[in-house]
Amino acid sequence: MKKVLSTIVSIALVSVMAACGSGAGGGGTAQTPAAGGGETPQKEVKKVTVQIDGAAVPYYAPLYVAKEEGYFEEQGLDVDFVYADAASIVKNVAADNVQFGFPNADAVITAKSQDIPVKVVHTTYQRGLGAVIFKKDKGIAQPQDLKGKTVAVTSFGSPNYIQLQVMLEQNGLSIKDVNTKIVGTGAIVNALVSDEVDAIAFSMLRTVELRNSGVEVDEIRSDEYLPSFGNVVITSDKFLESNKDSVIGFNTALNKALDYIIGGNAKAAIDMSIKKYAQASEGKQEITEKIFNDVFIPYLWQSDLTKKDGFGAADMARWQTAIDTQKKFDVIKKEFKAEDLVVTNLK
Repeated sequence: MKKVLSTIVSIALVSVMAACGSGAGGGGTAQTPAAGGGETPQKEVKKVTVQIDGAAVPYYAPLYVAKEEGYFEEQGLDVDFVYADAASIVKNVAADNVQFGFPNADAVITAKSQDIPVKVVHTTYQRGLGAVIFKKDKGIAQPQDLKGKTVAVTSFGSPNYIQLQVMLEQNGLSIKDVNTKIVGTGAIVNALVSDEVDAIAFSMLRTVELRNSGVEVDEIRSDEYLPSFGNVVITSDKFLESNKDSVIGFNTALNKALDYIIGGNAKAAIDMSIKKYAQASEGKQEITEKIFNDVFIPYLWQSDLTKKDGFGAADMARWQTAIDTQKKFDVIKKEFKAEDLVVTNLK
């Protein structure tokens, strides 16, 4: 009897060890039983990195939501976030140091004019953020009223300076009709508040912040005169050619995150983004939500085109105007077709 029991126990142990050895814990790949008695391997997950313009801020919530809500994972992507300036992002993407970038579109246009091999695969921001901002008591209501005024810009090479020139030109003035003053990024808003200047060519996000703090300001949005774009998703020519499914999957996840936020979850997305990614914005949840509702949701992420063709759709005529204008004002030395930069047929 003892001998029989011993044999039974030995057989059972061998069976258990064999079962363990065939699973993930035994060094193999976990398998999922398939209908018909076969086995199907788990879906392969591709690890990719997206380099984001600047630093972690809650305005990048669509990317953070796509990761935290599992939308990237649904597309077989394990996404990491790193940060850099726009010019470095474009170079890193082109060199395949990172698979995706999220820079300002102006830097991408400049890079393409220098034959840097990148493609825009998702026009996330349908418009630019530029605006001329001024106090309401300065007697400014339209571009013509800027004549003789002192207008601050961060540099003579900045996109906002180009936008100011175009705005003036389209209204019968030139840059010589205003007094332009260089003021650094960290001081330009204070220069407006302290009446050091009459207006600033900067980001429209500051309009919302200033109004929220009690300063009575208004703005003229630059995009009404020079079509432009904010942040867009880019990848390299090489990665797009060899990993088209991953690019489509990235866009699909990002679109799902945009739909989630716009569909009534802005506050939840902001709270999560600040808690997990942008801790430096702690305490700014309320103003950030207002900026989302006033600027990002109705103006940047959506347009008549996105309502027809979906988030990230590219208006090629607007892209071409942006490119041609940069060439006209000698920001770029070489002109090119928008179709050489922006991909519209990712299916």
